[in-house]
Amino acid sequence: MSADLHLHPCVIRIDGLDIASHVGENLLDALARAHHYIPHLCYNPALGPIKTCDTCFVTADGVLVRACTLLAHDGLEVRTRDAASEAARREGLDRVLEKHELYCSVCDNNNGDCEIHDAVDRLSVRHQRYPYRSKPYTADASNPFYTYDPLQCILCGRCVEACQNIQVNETLTIGWELEHPRVLWDGGQPINESSCVSCGHCVTVCPCNALMEKTLLGKAGPFTGWPAPLKREMIDFVKGVEQTTTYIPITALSKIDEYLRHAEQKITKTVCTFCGVGCSFDITTRGRNILKIQPEQGPANGISTCIKGKFGWDFVNSTDRLVKPLIREGSAFREASWDEALARIHERFCAIRASHGPDALGFVATSKGSNEEVYLTQKFARGVIGTNNIDCTSRYCQSPATKGLMRTVGYAGDSGTMDDIDDAELLLLIGTNTADSHPVLASRIKRRLKRGLVKVIVVDLLRHEMAERATLFLRPKPGTDLVWLCAVTRYILDCGLEDRVFLEKRVNNLDALHASLAPFTLAYAHAETGIPEAEIARIAEMIVAASGVCALWAMGVTQRTTGSDTSTAISNLLLVTGNYGKKGSGAYPLRGHNNVQGAGDFGALAEMLPGYLKVSDPKAREHVSRAWGVEIPARPGLNNHSMIDAAHAGDLKAMYIIGEDTAVVDADTYHTQRALAKLDFLVVQDIFMSTTAQFADVVLPACPSLEKEGTFVNTERRIQRFERALDPLGESKPDWLILCELAKRFGHRWDYAGPREIMSEASKVAPILAGVTYDRLEGYNSLVWPVDAQGHSEMLLYTESFHTEDGRAKLHPVHWHAPVERACAEYDLTLNNGRVLEHFQEGNLTSRVPGIVSKVNQFYVEVSPELADELGIKTGACVTLTSRRGSVEARVLVSPRVIGRELYTVEFSLKEPINRLTGKHTDAATQTPAFKELTVKLKVLTREGPSPVPRSNPRFGTRTPQSGVEVERKWKRDEYRPIPGTVAARAGDPS
Repeated sequence: MSADLHLHPCVIRIDGLDIASHVGENLLDALARAHHYIPHLCYNPALGPIKTCDTCFVTADGVLVRACTLLAHDGLEVRTRDAASEAARREGLDRVLEKHELYCSVCDNNNGDCEIHDAVDRLSVRHQRYPYRSKPYTADASNPFYTYDPLQCILCGRCVEACQNIQVNETLTIGWELEHPRVLWDGGQPINESSCVSCGHCVTVCPCNALMEKTLLGKAGPFTGWPAPLKREMIDFVKGVEQTTTYIPITALSKIDEYLRHAEQKITKTVCTFCGVGCSFDITTRGRNILKIQPEQGPANGISTCIKGKFGWDFVNSTDRLVKPLIREGSAFREASWDEALARIHERFCAIRASHGPDALGFVATSKGSNEEVYLTQKFARGVIGTNNIDCTSRYCQSPATKGLMRTVGYAGDSGTMDDIDDAELLLLIGTNTADSHPVLASRIKRRLKRGLVKVIVVDLLRHEMAERATLFLRPKPGTDLVWLCAVTRYILDCGLEDRVFLEKRVNNLDALHASLAPFTLAYAHAETGIPEAEIARIAEMIVAASGVCALWAMGVTQRTTGSDTSTAISNLLLVTGNYGKKGSGAYPLRGHNNVQGAGDFGALAEMLPGYLKVSDPKAREHVSRAWGVEIPARPGLNNHSMIDAAHAGDLKAMYIIGEDTAVVDADTYHTQRALAKLDFLVVQDIFMSTTAQFADVVLPACPSLEKEGTFVNTERRIQRFERALDPLGESKPDWLILCELAKRFGHRWDYAGPREIMSEASKVAPILAGVTYDRLEGYNSLVWPVDAQGHSEMLLYTESFHTEDGRAKLHPVHWHAPVERACAEYDLTLNNGRVLEHFQEGNLTSRVPGIVSKVNQFYVEVSPELADELGIKTGACVTLTSRRGSVEARVLVSPRVIGRELYTVEFSLKEPINRLTGKHTDAATQTPAFKELTVKLKVLTREGPSPVPRSNPRFGTRTPQSGVEVERKWKRDEYRPIPGTVAARAGDPS
């Protein structure tokens, strides 16, 4: 939309002055740019006009109208300072104050962003025309993260609009027909017993203190910590004084209080570390207290967050943070100085390299750390130690998607941005539980679905939220996505429905692909996948009919033995239908960790140097060698998976693991842990004493993102800066600084002043990062690689050519093989696994957030109603799940999300890690573990018990979808009075 606006500039006239604008721009936005203040307590740029507060009236064409309803166009002339407009706005504000008790100096929300306080101050309100009227309600503080006080609520409806049409969880409404209207959760349930997912949208957009973060309460300023009775006395005293002094001196006092708060508070821009969406926001701190997260300007998220990004930061101040280096002495650890710990690492690494060579050491970079830290990790492995044994968690999830894209179109990343996903006419979601794993992106999709702007095909084993909302939902047999994708592609080619012009002009190898598809008839696909032939044909016809198709996929595809080939088949299908290089089209493998894309981009791959330069390419090695002043080893190294095998074989003697809990997240946990125990020397660098750290010889205390600065790359290739909000806790240090200090002990002069200088070097090494600088990433600015030397981002790839030698894409034939593990007589159940909304990965971080733990606090397995009946069990039953590798215990949740003899478990668990069950079989092309190919047998221990998912979990709520605030219902209330001077119309908008 914004791009279209810039194509049509216009001039509007405000109070006799000309203001530059764009056709279709909201008048309030234009006025804000011109620093022309008009109160607007219900309007928010992200929400659009709601028309409930009546505080923004202006005169246009001689008529009083709401400014929020006016759109800029040539010739628009508006008066804002005339007597009629000012009287109407003042009347609207007085009606607002009738619902809201002003006690700003002792209000936790008086931090400079209370819009009611701002309106009262800037309009110089002296007295309140209508006295405050209380309501027969009490505040709802049942949610662990925020409170709702209906006594302070002005019924602007922002929270409802945000919930209904931005987050699209559809929990909040306003009970306009109640005697005393108020905001309702699921029609009138306590917040913590509703479908509320604690995304925080409602709190973010609230213009006052009706909705507030609990982290603010009593901690925001010098007076807010007073006991409630004393605070009430202060409020009543001020109310009495107002009768004689007017609001003006009282408002001045509250501004002094606000100033005092700002002297103690710090606002820092940061980027979320919980998934690949890359949400950015301001974080407000006071000392080490995290007061609030406020999103607004993030290029990927706008005002949006999820439960983790908005409220999941308690782990930063956890009492069990690592704050000093630890050295193993026998079976225990003792605290050590940094000097001693680094000396021990230097000594042991040198000894092992001298005895066994550099390839006896292996390195794992963190995909949760910054790009700069990843870059130094791989530089340390290659340039200091002399080995390409370097990998990251991309190997666990995204390497197959990368392989599929590099085979066909060239670049190892999304072919566009989330704006292109927004522009698509059809979305194809395969093996992605987007609402749980990438919730802010899911909200963007739900938004367009609700407005009827997109069709969505979901193909998954789990009937999750996106499946429930989909235009078409299909459940294939486990591990058979490649078959139906190839069948769809063959059907399109056989019927002559392919994009012939696109193929002839821009794509190679069509004949070879078509020949390879011969086995994939509709009948064969139905037999292998269980999807009816007509539905496979329907997918093909929907794709061909759409003007633009985006394919989104995740670990349901990549974590299989066919992960690379299935990813390739997705890209083949997009090429055959011409869905690359144009808006609203392309391939979008969704990255799981916040910087898993950046970890690959900056070189933490055994076979790739920074910028995806191949280790096997002599010219690439020479280029990097010149930049570093050292020789790069020529042989591609070991990856995560092969390092474990090499440790078992005795070939790998030492490992340095940064920020990853390998002992839990790697497949076949017992096998992995035995390998770690066999190492001669293990260094773990982390913020907590993880399971992996318990195997270490030296443990180094690192910092989370809030205690350092750097950059991340999100799932759409977007590079964003984050700043330091807090000082490092104890003696902990940023990963980049630890690596620099260690490199110096090996005789390398790593004298970087900070991440800015590291990025400067990386941009010279990796061609795709040529124009990336910290200055260009200042504030909320971002860059999307590839970035040329002038700083130009290539947002949408392949508009003119593909990233291949001849500029043409290459269709890559693939071949089908069944999953390595399929249900048999003994292991008769298929076990699927994935993320849960509330927790991140195994829970090392989020299990230290009490509010999140109150929503999901234990490992559980979802069992279909039909299987539960067969086994004679109910929700709460305790069972043992046993695979060919190991066993775990779990509570049962009987759930319609799964069918038949398929089970679903959450990855969240440290006590009963799912990877005790997973095997060593991998995707052949990338060695990514096939976490999703897993069969088990089930033993019933108890037949019923308490539910493993608390009643406070949103899945038990009942959503109340509606079009939005439905302000017309307000206007129909008998008590409603149109603002004097406006056109009264009971059945519609009275303005």
